[in-house]
Amino acid sequence: MEEFFYDVIIVGAGPAGLTSALYLLRANKNILILEKESYGGQILNAKEIQNYPGILSISGYDFATNLYHQVKNLSGNIKYETVLRVEKDKTVITEKNKYQANCVILATGSSHRKLNIAQEKDFLGKGVSYCATCDGNFYKGKKVAVLGGGNTAIEDALYLSDIVSKVYLIHRKSEFRADNTSVEELKKKENVIFLLNRTVVSLNGQEKLESIDLEKEKTKETIEVEGLFIAIGQEPKNEIFQNVVDLDEKGYIISEDGVHTKTKGILVAGDTRVKTLRQLTTAVSDGSIAATTAIREINEKE
Repeated sequence: MEEFFYDVIIVGAGPAGLTSALYLLRANKNILILEKESYGGQILNAKEIQNYPGILSISGYDFATNLYHQVKNLSGNIKYETVLRVEKDKTVITEKNKYQANCVILATGSSHRKLNIAQEKDFLGKGVSYCATCDGNFYKGKKVAVLGGGNTAIEDALYLSDIVSKVYLIHRKSEFRADNTSVEELKKKENVIFLLNRTVVSLNGQEKLESIDLEKEKTKETIEVEGLFIAIGQEPKNEIFQNVVDLDEKGYIISEDGVHTKTKGILVAGDTRVKTLRQLTTAVSDGSIAATTAIREINEKE
């Protein structure tokens, strides 16, 4: 196993990680980005982005690819290796090599919890979405469904009710986990229909989503919708970092100031940390803050 040293190692090549890399490279820092799958993170699958300041409209693929090329044009070093663990001395161990740095930025993001039913992946961007604020405008005047019982699902339904013609709110239980105030506000919306004690069992359509099948006590029903917004939570993958960071009950990295962890020299950025809003804009913001923090702290040592 070879060993290498860098100013900063970034774990994750999503928007937060790549933005960190961009700032660090422009500050002439020697960096390494480690990514186990593909650059871009979740945004890579977004059909269209229309809420990023200064960009009228762009696909998630194009946005991520442009950011990737910005980093590569500055000779950014990206290696596709799976990180196994990070030590307190800022040693990062992958299945292939051992790397060490003055600073490590954890930007591993999180993934939307899936239904894991047939055609969910096939209809992604063609009726299935995990982000109402990202994709809601594409369904203006149409019928959609929101699946979930927490605050995100309620907020998504409220947001969509002002855009679409009808919102079906589907929840597998009779009670919501969300704040009661928000639920009561949603009940006042005339175009919102509550479908409780139901589960989604199948998605139907040809080129795009046309309807979904629900099940309640072994009885099935079909509702016609053009969009299904799945809001059943997100899943970070931070177990391997437990020796150097604190995690909350959902597995997100705890940071009192939004960038530092409990271990000196190990920073966090993006959706992998505890935060109230997970959007492209906040991921990019986190990435720039983590990078400039790393630059300042490294320069102070020199």
